[in-house]
Amino acid sequence: MPSLSSSSRGAVALVASLLLASIGSGLFMPLSIVYFTTLSHVPLPVLGVLLGVASVLTIPVPLWAGVLADRYGSRTPVIGAQLLQAGSFLAYVWVSEPIGIFLAASVGALGVRLYWSSIFTLIADHADHRPSTGKDLWYARANIARTVGIGVGGFVTGLLVTDGRPAAYHAVAWASSACFLLAALALAALLRLPRRPGPAAPAAGYRELAGDRVFLGLTALNVVFALSTLMLGLALPTFVQTALRGPAWLTSAVLAGNAIIVFALGGALTRRLAPYRRTRVLCAAAGLWACWSLSLAALTQDPGRWAIVTLVAATFLFTVAEIMHAPASMALAATLAPPHARGRYLAVFQYSFVAAEILAPVLFATLFDLDHAAPFLVLSVLNGVAIACTLRLERHLPDPALHATPRPAPSTDLT
Repeated sequence: MPSLSSSSRGAVALVASLLLASIGSGLFMPLSIVYFTTLSHVPLPVLGVLLGVASVLTIPVPLWAGVLADRYGSRTPVIGAQLLQAGSFLAYVWVSEPIGIFLAASVGALGVRLYWSSIFTLIADHADHRPSTGKDLWYARANIARTVGIGVGGFVTGLLVTDGRPAAYHAVAWASSACFLLAALALAALLRLPRRPGPAAPAAGYRELAGDRVFLGLTALNVVFALSTLMLGLALPTFVQTALRGPAWLTSAVLAGNAIIVFALGGALTRRLAPYRRTRVLCAAAGLWACWSLSLAALTQDPGRWAIVTLVAATFLFTVAEIMHAPASMALAATLAPPHARGRYLAVFQYSFVAAEILAPVLFATLFDLDHAAPFLVLSVLNGVAIACTLRLERHLPDPALHATPRPAPSTDLT
C-alpha cells in the first residue's frame, strides 16, 4: 500500500500530467492545418487527405490499448502515448514534404488515440486507491484540466503567431513537444499504482465485453452525449456568423465563458450531484442539451434584440450539461467494467467518442445547409430519445454503478 506522501505525489503528478498534455494539445490545435499551409508548399487538398488518412489508420488502436492497459498497467500506454505525441510535434519542426508530414502526423494520431484510449483507465485505477475522492471527482478534474489546458494553449498560440513568422510556428511545435515530454516524465517519476487483479487473456476479455449488452448499450447511448459535447465548438462559429450575423468577437467570448464556467463549477457541481444516480445526472445533462438546441433553433428563426443574451444563457445550460456528463458517464463506464478487463472496456467506450467525431461534422454541415434550425432540432430529438433509453437502461444497472457514494437511507433518497 503506497504511503500517504507517495500517494499525494502521485495525485499531483496525475493532475499535472493531465494539464500539461491539454496545454500541449491546445497549443497546436488552432494550427492543425494552418501550420503546414504556412510552412510547406503542399496543396491544401493533399494536406487534408494526408491528415485524414493518418487519423483513420488509428481507428483500431483502442482495441490494442485496452489489452496493453490490462496486461501491463494503464500507466505504461499513457506514458507511451505522450512520448509519441512529443516526438510527432518535434518532427513537425523539420518536415515539409508530403511523406514526412504524413509520417509525423501518423505518429501523432497514434499517440492521440492511444492516450484517450488509456487515460481514463489510469484515472480509474488511481481513484481506486483514493476512495475518499472517488472516480466522479477525478473525472471532473480531468475535464477541468482538459478545458483549462486547451484554453491556455490556444491563447498562448494566438499571441505567438500574430506576426506570422516561421520561427513562431516552430516555437509552438517545440512548446507542444515539451509539454507532452514533461507530462510523461511526471507520470514516470512520481505515479505508482498497484497492479489490478488477475488479467484475463485478451480474447477472453473482448468475448466477455461482446456479451455485455448493458455496457454496449451505455456505449451506444454515449454516442448521442458525445455528439452533443462536440456541437458547441463545431457549430458555434458558423452559427454566429451565418444565422445570427453576429460580431466576430462573440464566438471567442462565448467559448471563453464556457471554459471559465467549467473551471469554476466543475468540481463543486460534481460533489453536489454525488448523492444522485449517475443515470439521472446523464438524463438531466441530456435535457439541458435539448434546451440549448431548441434555443439555438429558435434564434435561427428570429434572432431579435435579445439574441446575444439568449445565446449566453443557452451556452450556460450547455456548459452545465457538459460538466454533468463527463464525470458521470466515465465513472459509470469504469464501475461497470470488471476490474481484470477495465482497460478493454474503457478503450471500447472511447469508440462512442470516435463515432461522434465522425458523425458531428457530417450531421451539422448537411442539416445546416438544408435549414439553419435543422441540426439543432435533430440534436434535441436525439437527446430526448437518449433520456428515454437511459431510464430504460437504468433498470439493468447494479446499485454500485448507479451511485457515486454509498446509497443513503430510503427516507432521504432523492433519486
